Amino acid sequence: MTADPAQQVMEPEDDRAARRRARRMKRFDNPWINPKLIWGLAILLGIVVVGLVGRLFWNLDLAFTGASLLRLPPVGFENLRGQAGQWMTPLGTDGAGRDMLALIIIGAPNTLYVGAVASVIGMGLGIFLGFTAGFVGGRTDDVIRVLSDVMITIPPLLILVVVQSVFGDISLTMMALLIAGFVWQSPTRLIRAQVLSMREAGYVQMAKLSGASTFDIMFKEMMPNLVPYLFGSFIASVTTSIVTAVGLEVLGLGPQRVPTLGRVIYEAINAGALIQNLWWWWGIPTILLALMFIGLLLVNLGLDEVSNPRLRKA
Repeated sequence: MTADPAQQVMEPEDDRAARRRARRMKRFDNPWINPKLIWGLAILLGIVVVGLVGRLFWNLDLAFTGASLLRLPPVGFENLRGQAGQWMTPLGTDGAGRDMLALIIIGAPNTLYVGAVASVIGMGLGIFLGFTAGFVGGRTDDVIRVLSDVMITIPPLLILVVVQSVFGDISLTMMALLIAGFVWQSPTRLIRAQVLSMREAGYVQMAKLSGASTFDIMFKEMMPNLVPYLFGSFIASVTTSIVTAVGLEVLGLGPQRVPTLGRVIYEAINAGALIQNLWWWWGIPTILLALMFIGLLLVNLGLDEVSNPRLRKA
């Protein structure tokens, strides 16, 4: 019995379609091609790009006091006095006549800067102490573990309020350094636990027998296996640092002359923006902070799936 000629023609086309589907599935089998990770990075990069590109195309002098009319709403809205928004200030102005768009362009990257610097320093210290405590052990482990346990019980916001009240006006970098002193404890404890479970692995024992130094074993043999986990811890540290920085700024502490999202919210609350229905003054930086935290959360979830095959299958 001869096969149908139409079927003979269609079979190669079906094979080609199957091969294309297989190539697509193979491409998406890459754990780093993760929708949550991609969307989270896109949100964060979008905020950074707005801050960088906006400096080229927008007049940042509008961020100075009295640069525009006071309390103008965003374009398409009216304030209680019947004033409509203007395209010269598309996101409105605050109670001092400063353009909200200019404040956002300057303030959003500053907020991310504080979180990133504090987390880089805190994570660097946490990685060094965690690997040292977990791999070296003995009294070194006891000292580091007790120190991190004691520091983690101290409320950082309370200490930072006292410290910044003493120092007064400080720079963004100084603020990041102060916050970094309180974000290394959790990474230290978690990395120590991971190293304790890895130091008896076969490749670690082979590295010891081959005469590799302690530094090489810790940071050349063991650390690459923890890269996705370390990235996840770093993102969580950035979130904690930003929350701490915004909390200090909303209390009126931190940099006084440098725009940040937390500083804008503090000035809005202090000037009675809630009572005067100047929602754009505090609402726009709050929405931007929410987007920032959503982006960080998506990146963290994506990195969890990258490092955990069970989550990817689920």
